[in-house]
Amino acid sequence: MAWFRKKRRSKRAVGDRKLDMPAGLWTKCNNCREIIYRKEVLRNASVCPKCDYHFRISARERLALLCDEGKWREFGDELAPVDRLGFRDTQRYKDRLQRYQESSGLKDAVITADGLLDGIEIVLAVMEYGFMGGSMGSVVGEKITRAIERAASLHRPLVIVSCSGGARMQEGAQSLMQMAKISAALARLAALRVPYVSLLTDPTTGGVTASFAMLGDLNIAEPRALIGFAGPRVIEQTIRETLPPGFQRSEFLLEHGMLDMVVPRRELKQVLARSLRHLTAPSLHAPGSEQLAAEGSSA
Repeated sequence: MAWFRKKRRSKRAVGDRKLDMPAGLWTKCNNCREIIYRKEVLRNASVCPKCDYHFRISARERLALLCDEGKWREFGDELAPVDRLGFRDTQRYKDRLQRYQESSGLKDAVITADGLLDGIEIVLAVMEYGFMGGSMGSVVGEKITRAIERAASLHRPLVIVSCSGGARMQEGAQSLMQMAKISAALARLAALRVPYVSLLTDPTTGGVTASFAMLGDLNIAEPRALIGFAGPRVIEQTIRETLPPGFQRSEFLLEHGMLDMVVPRRELKQVLARSLRHLTAPSLHAPGSEQLAAEGSSA
């Protein structure tokens, strides 16, 4: 029967020559299923040129897109998670952390940094989905809180980019308490009138959505991003009803008043810069500006 089996070749013959086909030249769009030249996708800010599908990108790629000349200065990178509970599921939490640290080059699922966005000095916290699904543990919560406190002390606008499956179950209540800690820090930032822009990307779910991701002075999302607390399947099984088309996608949330804008990735830096300049306009924060505005409206 071996006579009838086709032999697969790893090389493609062209005339008398045989050419190797390098790996990674092409990628397949998750939406339109088209096969696209990978470099073309990268030149297009990791957006499909055929259907405008936004591929998921890493935290470092996000920082390079937002920061001038693709440069930023990281802080808080000395913090590393600890397995205080001795948690084990299919494997030990300690081993899982080590595996993700080696594969991502990060100690946990967020990068906090100072940078310039179109000449504006800002503080950033960018979540990394490639590290345990961007889950929020105690280190993620602490780093984001420190970024908020840094923005408050330097009086610089804060931008948080969310890309997360929610709280990290391996840390139990310590993970859940980060929601309250970060939210309290944002309340103090708001009292100082320092702008906070929240950028929600695919996916933003669970405890991240239920806390800081939806607390921005301006909540912006990328197109077709999955945003919600529980996943669609969990909701359908709970309420025993079929959800409407596009439920929990950014366009649906914008239509129902839960987002301020949905902005394509190629326009994101420009929109953020314009928004931050408006939010940091001296006239908005000048002493007595509320009284002058009230007098103007009454007149």
